[in-house]
Amino acid sequence: MRQWARLVLAVWLCVAAGAAAGCGTSRAGEPADGRIRAVATTGMVADLVRNVGGGRVAVTALMGPGVDPHLFKASEGDMARLQQAQIVFYNGLHLEGRMGDILEKMARDKPTVAVAERIPEELLLMAEDGVPDPHVWFDVSLWMLAVDIVRDSLIELDPAGRSVYEQNAAVYREELAELDRYARAQLNTVPAGRRVLVTAHDAFGYFGRAYGIEVRGLQGISTATEYGLADLRQLVDLLVERQIKAVFIESSVPRSSVEALVEGAAARGHAVAIGGELFSDALGAEGTPEGTYAGMIRHNVDTIVAALR
Repeated sequence: MRQWARLVLAVWLCVAAGAAAGCGTSRAGEPADGRIRAVATTGMVADLVRNVGGGRVAVTALMGPGVDPHLFKASEGDMARLQQAQIVFYNGLHLEGRMGDILEKMARDKPTVAVAERIPEELLLMAEDGVPDPHVWFDVSLWMLAVDIVRDSLIELDPAGRSVYEQNAAVYREELAELDRYARAQLNTVPAGRRVLVTAHDAFGYFGRAYGIEVRGLQGISTATEYGLADLRQLVDLLVERQIKAVFIESSVPRSSVEALVEGAAARGHAVAIGGELFSDALGAEGTPEGTYAGMIRHNVDTIVAALR
């Protein structure tokens, strides 16, 4: 509590001092150029808000390339950015595990939008323990619903920007519809018997359901879940028995677990290659194609197709 109080006081003093103190704001949480100040947790959510908000919204992402949201712990600087924001967007469904309580408390003071939690529950996947799978962005058609959620949230905060948000949302939805068609067409070129995606953790369930891919992960839907020798042995058995030729590492998960699968299969006389690196819980570097949501999906689809086809 004391640390939280110090952070709140520091933000208040920064806002009170204004631009003269180097904070870059004219009023609490508002950039000097008048744009809405929004903070998003993951790169996928931040990219969504940028596409809908356009020039009316300044978006800060807390988690950069290679950051695992399941294990992310907010710094004092992150807390200050959250306090200064006029609106906060996050994925929800326990993706931002350690930040969940902070974000829920923040909702008492400002608009705080968990985009995945506003998707109809009947469209969500459930893990064996009954917990919803938070990786909804891997079904592009579901992420199109998130576009509307962001649009409506920005309109509620900034009614004067309604026409901008509605137009941007419509354009971006069409881009995502084309992306969905691209993913479906490319993955359909892989013979049905080879459509098995083996990764470090079970992040691709929505991807598999949407595009007809069997998905197997060494860990559960959260990287905070430990895997054991039995899990490793079970996946090695799958690789050997079905003669699967490729497995995939993830940019935000250590590659050692997937390398253990490769070594385990080799010990059984079956050669398995690492088919490439996929982006699962984080985007690529800013300024690269994979640094956007659409570019990340295209990269993953192309990598999977090249390795499995």
